[in-house]
Amino acid sequence: MNKARRNDFHPDEFVVYPAHGVGKIMSIEEQEIAGLRLELFVISFEKDKMTLRVPTHKALDIGMRSLSSPDVVSKALETLKGKAKVKRAMWSRRAQEYEQKINSGDLLSIAEVVRDLHRSDDQREQSYSERQLYEAALERLTREVAAVSGTDERGAARRVEDVLVTRAA
Repeated sequence: MNKARRNDFHPDEFVVYPAHGVGKIMSIEEQEIAGLRLELFVISFEKDKMTLRVPTHKALDIGMRSLSSPDVVSKALETLKGKAKVKRAMWSRRAQEYEQKINSGDLLSIAEVVRDLHRSDDQREQSYSERQLYEAALERLTREVAAVSGTDERGAARRVEDVLVTRAA
């Protein structure tokens, strides 16, 4: 069982870790923890200057996945063009739902958050917490778009911004 799951991910491959976004597997190493020998993926999140060690046998259970296909990225960008769907629930409840979508690691869910929280210049100001959620979702989206398309984050951010601006027009 362990080998089958390990073979899903390889060193120098980009992966999506739900709670942190896009990272790169630097290596697969063995460590002894509490008397047990564990095989671990060593994942680097360059922008956050963070390294994460994930047991290989738990990777799929926690939702770690390969990058989305270009088709899924296209669907996510298409999602951004849609009309914002804002529920009439209290902000605290909506914020919780947005947070869950962001941390799900699902690119389409993250695109929905960006779409719903995006404000054009002529719309009202965002609250601090709304802006924080929007920026977190936008960053996750642009990092994955950049990794899938092989461009830098600046280019991916421009691509996403262009879609959002054309929607608003």
